[in-house]
Amino acid sequence: MSAKPVYETRVEHLLVSVYATNQEMGNAAAQEASTVIQSAVRAKGMANIIIATGNSQLTFLAALRTRPEIDWSAVNIFHMDEYVGIDPNHSASFPQFLCQHLLNYIKPKAFYPVPGQAQDLGSACQEYERLLRAHPADLCALGFGENGHLAFNDPPFARFDDPVWVKVVQLAEASRWQQVGEGHFVTLDQVPTHAITLTIPALLSARHILAIVPEARKADAVFQALRGPITSDCPASVMRQIDRAHLFLDRDSAARILSGKE
Repeated sequence: MSAKPVYETRVEHLLVSVYATNQEMGNAAAQEASTVIQSAVRAKGMANIIIATGNSQLTFLAALRTRPEIDWSAVNIFHMDEYVGIDPNHSASFPQFLCQHLLNYIKPKAFYPVPGQAQDLGSACQEYERLLRAHPADLCALGFGENGHLAFNDPPFARFDDPVWVKVVQLAEASRWQQVGEGHFVTLDQVPTHAITLTIPALLSARHILAIVPEARKADAVFQALRGPITSDCPASVMRQIDRAHLFLDRDSAARILSGKE
């Protein structure tokens, strides 16, 4: 059984739960994800999920892959973004990350990687959007970037009303530095400058959205998302408008909003 949150509140429409540790947060998020997946499989024989990558997702993915009640053979897995032109075997490739931390442990119905190595990127984006629309997401499990981005929808160019679901974007320097800080690249020059990303409307189309945001380096982004204005300067702030969303934090990422609350 998952630990109880040390603090819980609702910010506008968004449910926010704070856990004592990153591990407890990951376990709690995995338990809720499992419930959503099982419900979808019972209702229609299958579930479609969109999963984030990145170091902040490690405890969640470790807990999710060990949930024995999930029938992975009935689950289609999508993810959120991929660098343009990266070697698919590079340790920073997001499908490679998912293989290492999830897919190598389970046998899903299907895995649909974002096609970052495609020759025709425009057509690849359109095809991935077609797949997403053909498989409406039951669950989207995402994180916040250190600059408040969702997937690679970076401030201030993220669009809450983006007309497409998948597109090529130029990465903000802050996002590229985050990849260096997480150890995926040694220098900034090694980080690709462009990526394919699901847009905010695509992410928010899911029936259930779990935002999994641990670690002290995310504390400023969490504070701006929950206490600042709803603006593309902090794309994660849009989560406050979503009543199907649940934000999972640990004490470190919640430090600025917990001040004086406990």
